[in-house]
Amino acid sequence: MIDETKEQEPVGEQQAVNVSDDLGDVETITEEGGNLESAEETLRRELDETRDQLMRVAAEFDNFKKRMEREKGKLLKYAGENILRELLTTLDNLDRAVEQGRAGASDDASKFESMLQGLELTQKGLVATLERFGVEPVGAVGLAFNPDEHNALTMEASDAIPVNHVVCEFARGYRFKDRVLRHAQVVVSSGPAKEA
Repeated sequence: MIDETKEQEPVGEQQAVNVSDDLGDVETITEEGGNLESAEETLRRELDETRDQLMRVAAEFDNFKKRMEREKGKLLKYAGENILRELLTTLDNLDRAVEQGRAGASDDASKFESMLQGLELTQKGLVATLERFGVEPVGAVGLAFNPDEHNALTMEASDAIPVNHVVCEFARGYRFKDRVLRHAQVVVSSGPAKEA
């Protein structure tokens, strides 16, 4: 059985409340739809700004990269400029030595002596210049043969120099910082001469 003590609401009023609630939801959705459109526009604008910023950063990076390549090319192209400038002093000294040898004293012995002194000074200046740039001679005579620094041209018997040690050098070797720039051209001892 149905409990009749409970008040029954009129059907029409209940439906009216539901309809007005639904209309409120529709209005809210319409307002939110308007907000969605403006939010979408805001997001698009922010996306466009971000894309523009990224394009600018990419262009700046590309320009930086090109500038570094140009500077690197210049550095490589003119890397030897300092040492060449220093070598010009040596060339000037050689020119003076040649002039001294031609015009100096009237007798040949004096010319030769003054030219030899000029050449020795020029040689010392050149060695000092090379040392300033990290180039130094590789020791050879009397030392043990080292294939990393010496090139053996021949072997020669020697009573004074032990076996596999350098007897003499034809061309001096040079080291640039920690690398061998040129190997010394040497003659290596084969030990005392064997008697026949």
